[in-house]
Amino acid sequence: MATQRIPLVGYLVLEPEPHLVAQQCDGCGARFFDRRNACGSCGGRDFEPAPVAKTGHLRAFSIVHRADPGVAVPFVSAIVETSDGTTVRANLLEVEPDPAEVRLGMEVHLVTYPAGTDSEGTECVAFGFAPVGA
Repeated sequence: MATQRIPLVGYLVLEPEPHLVAQQCDGCGARFFDRRNACGSCGGRDFEPAPVAKTGHLRAFSIVHRADPGVAVPFVSAIVETSDGTTVRANLLEVEPDPAEVRLGMEVHLVTYPAGTDSEGTECVAFGFAPVGA
């Protein structure tokens, strides 16, 4: 029997291939993750799901050295601009958390990883971005 997998967040879709889905404002095209009552850009109230590109570039980052107990540090917290212009906040994975190894503009791609497994064997899947070629 295959292990059941569930996404950590509602905007991560695992099948058929992992990808993110934003809510896009029908009025102005602004994109948001998770549920919205109104658009933060134009005030519109109508949204449609919009698949988000799986590749992009690193727009900003911070190397985090302090976190809640149980969270391994250091790690790279990042803002990625995908190739379709969507801005995503996520961790940068598969790279040393060292300023010499991380550079603005580096090409990245969406990756998923197991975040944990419950007592029934259901795997929770999270996402981040990794440098292209990593």
